[in-house]
Amino acid sequence: MRMPGAAPATPAAGRPTDAERVRSILAAAHSMTVVTDGLSSEVRHLDGADPMGRLHLHPSEPGGESEYRPSIRLEFTDIAPAPARDRVRARVTITGRLLTPYTDEGADSTCMEFGRAVLEADGGRTCVSLEELDAARPDPLAPYEAGMLTHLLDDHAELVRLLLRLVRPLPAAAIVRVLPLAMDRYGITLRLELHRGHQDVRLPFPSPLDDVEQSGVQIQALFSAARRRSHPNTLPA
Repeated sequence: MRMPGAAPATPAAGRPTDAERVRSILAAAHSMTVVTDGLSSEVRHLDGADPMGRLHLHPSEPGGESEYRPSIRLEFTDIAPAPARDRVRARVTITGRLLTPYTDEGADSTCMEFGRAVLEADGGRTCVSLEELDAARPDPLAPYEAGMLTHLLDDHAELVRLLLRLVRPLPAAAIVRVLPLAMDRYGITLRLELHRGHQDVRLPFPSPLDDVEQSGVQIQALFSAARRRSHPNTLPA
């Protein structure tokens, strides 16, 4: 189900799968755009509640084409909490047809015949099947990631700069600013902003997390490893 030019559906070890990434984006979503019968509306009261728990997705049924079922498209945008230049990290679109009426007052009783889910990220577009979504679980850090990264940047900016010591090799161009762009159970991603453009660098945790309570120990392990490195910090003070 991979689209031409898209990244592989199963990434290298130490990264979430595409299905896990979709589930994580949905789990952390506070809003979505719903398009049905050509009408678009913004739903802003998700409050971080995973829409997968409110919308019942069903596989398409043979012969269902003869019945009129309004089309529906759900759009989610994953935005980095840090004030980076390009804050859109990914987009998720889920399409299908309605089996029961949709109301933006609450999707608890809404049933949807699943069409496809598309993840747009890292310059590629990948389709994720309903079976893959059902089997995947959201990242345990997903509901907390924004708060954790904001706290790290606002209250411990010097530790973010310290993590530059773990970056090998450093960009040839001077680094203007470093920001914590993303965090999941496998590691943290830094955005290195240059005078022209940027570079994203992933720093893996010593081992993947199983729950959010383990995050403190793993983050501290990265800081400790950075302190043991001796190359100079090239970021202006």
